[in-house]
Amino acid sequence: MVDLARYGFDATYQQVYDVVDRHGRATLHALGERMDREDWFPADAVRGLAKLGILGATLPERYGGAGLSVVGQAVAAEALSKWNPALASSYLSSDNLCANNILRNASEALKSKYLPRFCDGSAIGALGLTEPGAGSDALGGMRTTAVREGDHYVLNGRKLFITNGPVADLVLVYAKTAPERGTHGISAFLVERGTRGFTVAQELDKMGWRGCPTGELVFEDCAVPAENLVGREHEGVAVVMSGLDIERVVFAVHAIGIAERALELSVEYARTRRQFDRAIGEFQLVQALLADMYTDLETMRCATYQVLREVEHLEPGGGGRGEVHLRTAAVLLHAGRAAMRVLDNAVQVHGGMGYMRETEINRLYRVGKILEIGAGTTQVRQLIVGRELMDSYGRGGPTR
Repeated sequence: MVDLARYGFDATYQQVYDVVDRHGRATLHALGERMDREDWFPADAVRGLAKLGILGATLPERYGGAGLSVVGQAVAAEALSKWNPALASSYLSSDNLCANNILRNASEALKSKYLPRFCDGSAIGALGLTEPGAGSDALGGMRTTAVREGDHYVLNGRKLFITNGPVADLVLVYAKTAPERGTHGISAFLVERGTRGFTVAQELDKMGWRGCPTGELVFEDCAVPAENLVGREHEGVAVVMSGLDIERVVFAVHAIGIAERALELSVEYARTRRQFDRAIGEFQLVQALLADMYTDLETMRCATYQVLREVEHLEPGGGGRGEVHLRTAAVLLHAGRAAMRVLDNAVQVHGGMGYMRETEINRLYRVGKILEIGAGTTQVRQLIVGRELMDSYGRGGPTR
């Protein structure tokens, strides 16, 4: 059990963590094996998180939300990630990437129409940004277009690697409304499931995060009401950047939950697995692996929690530049790498059993690689940190 007071968080966040942790241990953990084996999405379990009060965690009470800050959402996600990381991914894609961005950027009419559905579990959300030819360069390489025709925009294009895409009731989609203006001609739209011209082309078969549906979305002359424009026309980049730095920190918290479970499993295995008439945990080389795992986990946790506080009250339109952009990229850069070291050492502690597909530690290991790819690859994170440092030194000193 994590003692959040040790890291400076108040009792409210501890209560959130404890409630989700108990539910995760008792109910969600047992779903993991089937999710991985069958790539099964437990829709009832995801929508049922409404009973815990964590759907719409950051949404105001007037919409049915919990009215928490992003810290509350993050600690809930950490507890979910420990017991069922694939389900936690679906939760974050809906609650953070979609619902929280609607809250920060959409009109009051759109908020009133859609946000209550996230809170009661009747809507699962997704973010439609990445495309077949545009991953790390998601904005510059975007090919999806939206053309205004009367009281509608007509969308044409494809989106790929979209978490929750195959099951989402609502997708926050980015498209170019003025292609000649490059990244300054992108707009954001809310597209409902069942809208004519909007289809799921395929559900993707992943090595990890199985049971968290990921797919390719297709828009063919898809007519979206003009009032479903999120933010101002041609200013979709501001919508992206508004949530990007928050997304990175919360994704780092996701990594913490996964790493914590890996350490827990490894200590348990080291205590019970015997070789040469001794528990393997009595051997110093095994203890060294566990020590490195604990050290990586705690440095991840301390750095991430600190930056989480820094983005807790990030204003709409804030982020995407400057010190907060540097620090969120840096914390996710570290978390992704550290989590993979933890998972690699965990498999080593488990030896041959760690290589077996049916074990929990193997499932966690296969999940782990996405932590160095999703929300911007390790190399993109390095690029952001390097550029921000160069800009900072150019202003007369490093960012502090």
